[in-house]
Amino acid sequence: MTDPIAVRDTDVDDLSANAVVNKISWGAVFAGVALALAVQFLLNLLGVGIGAAVIDPATADNPNPSTFSIAGGLWFVVSGIVAAFVGGYVASRVSGSPNKATGSYHGLISWAVTTLVVLYLLTTSVGTLVGGAFSGLSSIVGGVGKTAATVTTAAAPAVASSVDPMADIERQIRSATGGNDPAVLRDAAVAAMRAVVTGDEATAEEARNRAAEAVARAQNISVEQARTQVQQYEESYRASFERAKQQATEAADTAATVVSSGALLGFVSLVIGAVAAWFGGASGTTRTVVPTNTTGRVG
Repeated sequence: MTDPIAVRDTDVDDLSANAVVNKISWGAVFAGVALALAVQFLLNLLGVGIGAAVIDPATADNPNPSTFSIAGGLWFVVSGIVAAFVGGYVASRVSGSPNKATGSYHGLISWAVTTLVVLYLLTTSVGTLVGGAFSGLSSIVGGVGKTAATVTTAAAPAVASSVDPMADIERQIRSATGGNDPAVLRDAAVAAMRAVVTGDEATAEEARNRAAEAVARAQNISVEQARTQVQQYEESYRASFERAKQQATEAADTAATVVSSGALLGFVSLVIGAVAAWFGGASGTTRTVVPTNTTGRVG
């Protein structure tokens, strides 16, 4: 019977040394996170300062809001990439690892923790403590949230997403003069017209007759004249309804485009930030120091 394969002391030493070299240092990671947040804070303050300096309230010759929005978004993306690289470099350097792969992982982990911290600050009340430090990303996230709400609203009936097409008709009915009791009769005329434009097509003719009688009493005109008036009101309502529907469709298309563009921009910027942190970690690895003599001097 043969003995089990013995593990040599040198193998154990090699494994131990390898574990030490590749061990993650959370202290170094959090140091990189702290510096990355500080750098991004400073760069965003610089961006706010530059943007405010460009605006001159005394003149109308200022860049349009869309230009500011694009410039602000690009500034935040660039500042995030720079902060990710700096944070990755510091995390790797402080960890003391001579292995580039280990240093890169330190940089990548510091980027991940930084991203989670920023998202936490932007989505909780704690974010108010940092003021406008992360206003760039806050605007992007807030804009995406508002646009998503617009998409949801646009998916509702068109009348609910725009001005009520009945409002103009109601205004015309109430502004007309005549009748023995204008308030009561005009309320009845408005209700009758609303039943015409929102009721079932099967009972539409009956509703038109009742509306004509109500309008005739409210405006003190003949029933025939009132029928013509009801027809005009109905045509006006249909036209307003179609305009509202078209505006809602256009708003939904625009909202979907903005949401898609914002999401893609956020994805690309985060990926680039991760790559920058990885290379920052690789750049921050320390050189291996090997003693050349017994006196302890470093060669």
